[in-house]
Amino acid sequence: MKRYMSLLGSMLLAGCHAGADDGAVTMQVHAAPLEFSVQGSGELRAISATPLLVPGQQWTSRQVSWMLPDGSLVRKGDLVAKFSAQQSKQDLATALIDLDRNALARANKEDELAGKTGQLGVDLVQVAGQLSIAHRYANATLLALARNDILDAVQDENYLRTRQDILQWRQGQSAARGSAEIAVFDAQRSTFDTLVKQKQADLDALELHAPHDGVLVLERDWSDQIPHIGGALWGGNSFASLPDLNALEVQLAIPQIEAQGVQVGDEVELHPLGEPKQIVRSKLSWVAGAAQSRSRDNPVKYLMVKAAVPADAATRYGWRPGQGFVGKIVLLRADKSLSVPNVALRGDAVNIVRGGTTELRKLQLGVRGATSTQVLGGLADGDRIVLVDRHAKEAP
Repeated sequence: MKRYMSLLGSMLLAGCHAGADDGAVTMQVHAAPLEFSVQGSGELRAISATPLLVPGQQWTSRQVSWMLPDGSLVRKGDLVAKFSAQQSKQDLATALIDLDRNALARANKEDELAGKTGQLGVDLVQVAGQLSIAHRYANATLLALARNDILDAVQDENYLRTRQDILQWRQGQSAARGSAEIAVFDAQRSTFDTLVKQKQADLDALELHAPHDGVLVLERDWSDQIPHIGGALWGGNSFASLPDLNALEVQLAIPQIEAQGVQVGDEVELHPLGEPKQIVRSKLSWVAGAAQSRSRDNPVKYLMVKAAVPADAATRYGWRPGQGFVGKIVLLRADKSLSVPNVALRGDAVNIVRGGTTELRKLQLGVRGATSTQVLGGLADGDRIVLVDRHAKEAP
């Protein structure tokens, strides 16, 4: 945490005193300008952004063949990236072949069914003719034909009627079975046709255009890598985004050891890395509930905070999402205030030297910094406090 270190150093040099008899190190406190602040680093981000997805059906393989660089300014309708889809080409060719095979198989089945229907029709015509002859002789008188001939004709008529019924049943069954088989081919054709349309749509969707003006921010994957030419992507996945440049914020990371007392509403001074003159002032709009590690290889924990950036400043300086930023969070700024080094505190009290003796005095404390704490009451200008006393007992 940064504060007026030169002032504190001069106070320590001028006010510290080592007692020869008791080994105590003391310091005389004086009211002075006081500032407690903590510094963090991070990057500029958009509060809201329009996602740009890889074109094509979900999980369709794509390869980047051309793309704009990260951070490029784009206008509505501008080409952002081109893709190739060799797998979709192969799938389309396979689907077209399957579609042709289905058409041939269906035609063969129709010919087969037509042949069976025609044969059954011929058989039924023959049976009808034979049945007519048999019926004529079966009703003839004994004077016209011999008795045995009449009996044979009756038997032929019964046989032919039975055969006719069987042929009609077979005709009905053949028509029903044929319709079912044709329906299977039609269902397969519908599936192949849908697949062809999908793959054709995939091949027609190989370009990504900007839906509105903005700055292209490429999406990082799980390994923190941005898309690159030749890289494999999947349809429907995030490729980039177009941030809303009218709503920007800076997200800062503060080392946990320095983040004590940081809260929403604290003043923060922001500027891009390497541009200390482009400074703007804002307030913290969000503070994480707990500090967390930012890397598996680094055990140091950081507290994440956010602060909005004025839109006019971003426009004036040409700031873009992804820029590195530095922020100084002001915990306390007072024109004149008393403070004591944290090393002198015994809980919420300090030992004060009076007439060669020390007494423990309770204080009303304000903002606590990394090295010092503001005193609101219980201490007067010019009081001498004990910094280190090897004989004093620590407060519980």
